[in-house]
Amino acid sequence: MAKPKITLYVDIVSPFAYLGFYALQNFPVFKQCEITYIPIFLGGLMKACGNTAPINVKNKDKWINLERARWCRQFNVPISENAPPGFPINTILIQRTLTALSVSHPDLIPAAIAALYQAFWVEFDHPEKPENLLRILSAAVGEAAATEAVEKSGSKEVKDGLMKRTEESFAEGAFGLPWFIVTNSKGETESFWGFDHLGQVVDHLGLAKPTDGGWKAML
Repeated sequence: MAKPKITLYVDIVSPFAYLGFYALQNFPVFKQCEITYIPIFLGGLMKACGNTAPINVKNKDKWINLERARWCRQFNVPISENAPPGFPINTILIQRTLTALSVSHPDLIPAAIAALYQAFWVEFDHPEKPENLLRILSAAVGEAAATEAVEKSGSKEVKDGLMKRTEESFAEGAFGLPWFIVTNSKGETESFWGFDHLGQVVDHLGLAKPTDGGWKAML
């Protein structure tokens, strides 16, 4: 039978996309899956579907901070107590750089995304600043690959590539992050939104759902 596949759209600005990424990278239940991470620009996706950022919705702006903290405690995901300074930041440079890296060195994308999420959501290291972005990526994927990605981030090819991937996420039905496209071993594909729907992701994949810790609260 075919290997289960998961595609996850990501933007470093999204805390819940961070949780989704962390889960796919670290939770044993997903180790048997073929996983692809696709950088998009969340701001562009939100504009395309006429969505409003949660931080701009009264009451919801406070709730999302509590919600991410709850899930992180339940699953032992490292994250800061408070939102990073200046949140939400403009991640266009970060996402273009990740897009460039995904073309030149696709095998390095997981390490790059992990380092950037750690820098932004745990260490407040301002990865949106060019000098910090290069330093963070160099430590994660090597100076040569990082420098090449940063230098190519301003090219028309990369800019168009990020826009195309963002448009593709919209065409796939996405309206926010994390957005998962999940194909089980039977070849059946469905989409899921939100970290709190990981239980449904596992069910669709036909995997044995864990019953410990935060999994008890999963849909």
